[in-house]
Amino acid sequence: MHLSPPVEPMLARSVAALPAAGARPALFEQKADGFRTLVFAGPRPFVQSRRGADLGPAFPELVAAAAAVGVEAVFDAELVVWEEDGLDFPAVQERARRRGSTARRAALERPAHLIVFDVLELSGTVLLDEPLRRRRAALEALFAERRLAAPWALCPQTSDREVALGWLDPIWGAAGIEGLVIKDPESRYRPGERGWLKLRTRITTEGIIGACTGAVTAPRSLLLGRLDAAGRLRLVARSTPLPRKAAAELGAVLRPAGEEHPWWGRTFSAGWGTKEPLVFRPVVPDLVAEVEADTARDLGRHRHPVRYLRLREDMSPGEVRA
Repeated sequence: MHLSPPVEPMLARSVAALPAAGARPALFEQKADGFRTLVFAGPRPFVQSRRGADLGPAFPELVAAAAAVGVEAVFDAELVVWEEDGLDFPAVQERARRRGSTARRAALERPAHLIVFDVLELSGTVLLDEPLRRRRAALEALFAERRLAAPWALCPQTSDREVALGWLDPIWGAAGIEGLVIKDPESRYRPGERGWLKLRTRITTEGIIGACTGAVTAPRSLLLGRLDAAGRLRLVARSTPLPRKAAAELGAVLRPAGEEHPWWGRTFSAGWGTKEPLVFRPVVPDLVAEVEADTARDLGRHRHPVRYLRLREDMSPGEVRA
């Protein structure tokens, strides 16, 4: 029996904190900011997206790398592009749209890498029912025996809770490590199931309240901005739905804005990855909010909704810069 694409990857569900110290044994892995990818290495190489699409035409260098491993294997990995300051998710998105000669040129100019964290098949043996600790041992042995180097990278893994806590430092987030994936070392690989845990690095930051959804007197969520170098208000985040108490407090102080507002007549998408327009109401941008966010950002915008914490009455909008 051999695995053949498409194979559903095993998934993770989000949690708010690490498991308590002294709980059942766990392995912790860094969660890199990229495309989830299954790589079929061997004479018929194939690079599969999380949803089963063929990524090979966009990333020809990874197809070549999969063909050159020297053994048939199926890897679970994160596809990333490394830039000077860290992992660059928008670069992965941009590269995923290229084909033909432009894809080949991009492979030379902005090469992709594979951060591998699991092996599902090796030398004709399907490993789905093997415990994670054995799959990891097989993966480490393969990296050593084949001397796999760029574009291959072995995902850092530890059983040390203190080391894992260090990986949640925002410094790692700035480099493109979104947080941790927490796994049971005895677990089998269950395609399509959320059998792992995912903990994102969280930071607090500020944003200028530039608009809201719902009524200004009873806002449902906030649109937040920061001032660019020219002093223009740039959208950087949208909040999660506001709790009732926060909505009442904000509804008492927000003021509707007119055509003088920099976002008047603008169109924003209702969510990341969709073109559906968001219905919002501009407000006078004179209030600053403190929010909690993860570290995933695209071209300066938070990819995921942020959580409103409180108003920063001690800060003026002029202090909130991009």
